[in-house]
Amino acid sequence: MVLPVVAIVGQPNVGKSTLFNRIINERLAIVEDKPGVTRDRNYAKAEWMGQKFDLIDTGGITWENGRIEDEIRAQAEIAIDEADVIVILTSVTNHLTDLDERIAHLLYRTEKPVILAVNKADNPEQRADIYDFYSLGFGDPIPVSSVHGTGIGDLLDRIVSELPKDLAKKADDQISFSVIGRPNVGKSSIVNQLVGEKRVIVNNEEGTTRDAVDSPFVGEDGTKFRIVDTAGIRRRGKVYEKTEKYSVMRAMGAIEHSDVVCLILDASTGIREQDKHVAGYAHDAGRGIIIIVNKWDLPKKSSTSAKEFEQTIRQEFQYLDYAPILFVSAKTGQRLEQIPKMVKQVYQNQNQRIKSSVLNDLLLEASKLVPTPMIKGKRLRVYYMTQVSTNPPTFVVFVNDAELMHFSYQRFLVNQLRENFDFTGTPIKIIARKRK
Repeated sequence: MVLPVVAIVGQPNVGKSTLFNRIINERLAIVEDKPGVTRDRNYAKAEWMGQKFDLIDTGGITWENGRIEDEIRAQAEIAIDEADVIVILTSVTNHLTDLDERIAHLLYRTEKPVILAVNKADNPEQRADIYDFYSLGFGDPIPVSSVHGTGIGDLLDRIVSELPKDLAKKADDQISFSVIGRPNVGKSSIVNQLVGEKRVIVNNEEGTTRDAVDSPFVGEDGTKFRIVDTAGIRRRGKVYEKTEKYSVMRAMGAIEHSDVVCLILDASTGIREQDKHVAGYAHDAGRGIIIIVNKWDLPKKSSTSAKEFEQTIRQEFQYLDYAPILFVSAKTGQRLEQIPKMVKQVYQNQNQRIKSSVLNDLLLEASKLVPTPMIKGKRLRVYYMTQVSTNPPTFVVFVNDAELMHFSYQRFLVNQLRENFDFTGTPIKIIARKRK
């Protein structure tokens, strides 16, 4: 589900990171009583009164001429552009400053809901000093203390009231899929071929695509698709450039908002360690996955080349043994027409439901094939299985003791499900629950 985005902005050293940590309830952002500690944006999920949203902590905005200050301001402006609701944080101990007013003028142009919070209002006397901030033009200032938690509930109530209500709507008949991979594997070329027009820039230089780009198109059978081309994901330790960190976040968001993910590999360079990191993002998100080997026109091939490459993929991506593999060439168009068909099939597989009666017949047969495990003299007893959700297919198995459900027996049950039903392309989750 697409979550609304809330950004916290303000000048340096007003307590943005402390407020960020208070809202998400953990110490994620670095907090130090010194200006400029937070240079990049931090992202985390937050929830208040059942409403979930993405929260962004930004570096302090200044108008100094130094290179670092320029980059910090650019990062904050990106966050402002991304946000649905903006919280401008000021400090009662700093009083109203010219910098607060300059930031306010920056926010006037956004035409987005802006909430004014005055931090470090730790006692009644300080809370009485917030009235100067009315001149910023954002309505009633909300006095808060990020350190002590005072006023945070009022601030969150206001944030939730301003969040867009229809953000998560998606066409029911539209299948959304994203293309992910390390830089320069040909993601944008594949998107352009499928969509039939040059929607995204194609360049041999790594990192050409900065943002996630949505492109709707209709398949040959009339199925509606929405394809998202994402910026190449590099290993976290190698993400140096500020805009590239933003690109990784957008790519992660694209994975989360997709029904199916296409992992693009480069046939000319082979599998690299980073490919495994990229695949892990999609696997952890529980999305349907298709492995697409691009640039299949480049390497010298024999009659067994495809089979050998596929064996290498299976060996390197053992946790993706359920994902189908497709060899394509964006340059020549080879087999690209199969991508939408495969996406549709994986989408149907991950959304199918199996009747409980059929599942329990399978469970009975499985118990005859392999006895349930025994741990410390106590044997696992499996009573009942039912499917509780789709995307990914999730099954609850009621047992006598959930701790006796060894991972090997869970894997056996998953294999039984795959042998009896078509779950190609989708992970399967098994949850053991003690029968009451």
